Amino acid sequence: MKRINFLGCPMDVASMEGTVRVIEEAVREGQFTQHVVVNVAKLVNMRKDTALHESIVGCDIINIDGMGVVLGARLLGHQVPERVAGVDLFHELLAMSARCGYSVFLLGATGEVVEKTADTVQQRYPGLKLAGYHHGYFWDNEQLVVDKIHDSGAQLLFVAITSPKKENFINRWREKLGVTFVMGVGGTFDVVAGKVKRAPIWMQKWGLEWLYRVIQEPRRMWKRYLVTNAKFAGMLLVEKFRQRTGVKRVRT
Repeated sequence: MKRINFLGCPMDVASMEGTVRVIEEAVREGQFTQHVVVNVAKLVNMRKDTALHESIVGCDIINIDGMGVVLGARLLGHQVPERVAGVDLFHELLAMSARCGYSVFLLGATGEVVEKTADTVQQRYPGLKLAGYHHGYFWDNEQLVVDKIHDSGAQLLFVAITSPKKENFINRWREKLGVTFVMGVGGTFDVVAGKVKRAPIWMQKWGLEWLYRVIQEPRRMWKRYLVTNAKFAGMLLVEKFRQRTGVKRVRT
């Protein structure tokens, strides 16, 4: 994979197919791999959140998820072939695991949602080895959950918890999890379980998933996305100006 630096964050320029191939090889060889996807919100938030920044830049694979990041990177001259959306990669890796006989553990969401997700993926991917699952509300005893994951013998772990909790949890416990591959998948379980609808394909392609979320939950989401997208636009303008003038970037 080719790694670039976009707005102070290292990112791997890769296709979905190439990403799955790299992960499959790493799992086959027993090489621990910590994975993360980066979208506009994470790029903005990691500027001020030191723990989140460290959790992201320390990952072995940093995929570009949001179309906003893809288009922004292209604007600044980077050759980015496509986005590697976390929810799509999740399904690709489940298919790969079923095919290769790898076991997986699902962590996150509510008890009802993660149980529904477990049932759904086992039906969708016959032969998938589900080592176990656990809800995402365990912060009073993280060690207990880490031990459960470790003792399950799972090779791949998917963590469906909000950012930055999931990134920091993975980074904090990575050496104790006992898995070969770990990936944060955000709200993916809610989508798989049918609790949340994903944006139409045309909105995904044009980077308008944030707008779909606002339409679904206007009171809760409009301010968050307005502020985040405005800050991202500002970051892009500053970086474009820096490129044209040759001014060195100062990390904030």
